[in-house]
Amino acid sequence: MSKQQNKAIFLDRDGVINVDHAYVHKVEDFEFIDGVFEACQQFIAQGYIIVVVTNQSGIGRGYYDQQQFATLSEWMCGEFAKHQVTISKVYYCPHHPEKALPEFQKECDCRKPSPGMLNEAIAEFDIDVSESVMVGDKLSDIEAARAAGVNLAILVESGQSFSDEAKRQADHVCASLSQVPALLPLVS
Repeated sequence: MSKQQNKAIFLDRDGVINVDHAYVHKVEDFEFIDGVFEACQQFIAQGYIIVVVTNQSGIGRGYYDQQQFATLSEWMCGEFAKHQVTISKVYYCPHHPEKALPEFQKECDCRKPSPGMLNEAIAEFDIDVSESVMVGDKLSDIEAARAAGVNLAILVESGQSFSDEAKRQADHVCASLSQVPALLPLVS
């Protein structure tokens, strides 16, 4: 008898978990979007693990460093823990193909829309992509989900509007993460 795979909710960070104030890297600038903790509690109740996958070209551009990002991520995960939410892991890509310091300037397979971060999580946590969901606020999030074979891809507006192409690519478009639990299949 084989062990059951995990199902996951992949969350982009900026614009999904927190207000996207551009290159957020300090606790004092990190503003959780209303309803995030409650939505994540519902995901866990529905049997999902939660994985964050975030492009962080601010590292590559030299706006902040990997230690500052790690410190903020640890704080963020601690805030989730205070709400009985475990973030299984935060994956990030510090690269940018053009606008980055030399050591971070490259075409990589981790920067969304490439699926590298999702694929790494899928392998590390034995994730069943047919039962999993990606929630993002950009077309690149949806494209990464498709490339990784993730079953359901949802765009959250978080105050922005999307191109018709982005809306066509997504399975659902909703105002914020707080609306996502209602879109998920019921636990069987």
